[in-house]
Amino acid sequence: MLMTLLTGCFVLDDQVDTPLDATAEPVVFEVPAGSTAGGLGPKLVDAGLIGDANAWKYYLKSRSAGSCLKAGKFSVSASQTMPEIMETLCGVPLADEVPFTVVEGWRIREIDAALAEKGWIEAGEYAAIASDPSKVDLPFSVDGLTTLEGFLLPETYNVPAEGFSASDFVQRQVDSFQTAWLADASLGGRDLYDVVIVASMLEREEPKPAQRPLVAGIIWKRLDNGWQLGIDATSRYTIENWNDRKAFLAKLRDENDPYNTRLLKGLPPTPIGNPSVPSLEAAVQAVESEFWYYLHDGEGTLHPAKNAAEHERNRAKYNVY
Repeated sequence: MLMTLLTGCFVLDDQVDTPLDATAEPVVFEVPAGSTAGGLGPKLVDAGLIGDANAWKYYLKSRSAGSCLKAGKFSVSASQTMPEIMETLCGVPLADEVPFTVVEGWRIREIDAALAEKGWIEAGEYAAIASDPSKVDLPFSVDGLTTLEGFLLPETYNVPAEGFSASDFVQRQVDSFQTAWLADASLGGRDLYDVVIVASMLEREEPKPAQRPLVAGIIWKRLDNGWQLGIDATSRYTIENWNDRKAFLAKLRDENDPYNTRLLKGLPPTPIGNPSVPSLEAAVQAVESEFWYYLHDGEGTLHPAKNAAEHERNRAKYNVY
């Protein structure tokens, strides 16, 4: 009988001091307020962090552990032993997170302003980092990159409610650009920076994602044939308030503005905002067509045209100038 008990203790001790899965990644485990260490055993099993709730109870009793347990969320892994898990659950909980949405097409300045409005950064703090690629660890390579405009993927991010880091957030965005799109993207022989610039224009030019490949085809065709793009959105890029019509009209007449694609041939020098994955996909999945022109009517419906005469008829028909 004594030998059986000793053998059982050895088995339990082995479970206590051996991780369930040495290769496991961390997960977030929540300890509800009012929990006891002993009561966490089944929850830890359900979370795949330990293999046996009884072994957990044995550990707590045999080593007088668990009195330091704290409520909150913790980063825990099945690669930890039970004592290591308990040490984590007695440590500092993870900060609560809140969602923050980067709107599709936003420029660096709009992201900076939204973060400052939340009170998470001083105005200009995010922009200073996002405008200097040397301040982050880029998971991709672009020759001569002078700004991260275009590579700051728009989506909803969960961020710390306290202790927000602008540098960490920029890093998350460029990492998301890599994992959510670039890692599996086929550029079709196009230069990455050119693709991102075209995608940023698509984001502003075509409100319906399904139509973006057609518009992309027209843009690439005009570029490849040395035509001006004639995309008004590019002239808005350097204006502080995107919808400032007076400033916009002045930009359209400025032949020295490098973003004026009505007067200058080729792409603007940088992306004009941060495109979504659908726009990035459209830029590399462009649809060839007979069209060279396009416009949108007052309801945002696309009207492509095969030649200048047809385009002018569309302008008159839909009162677009």
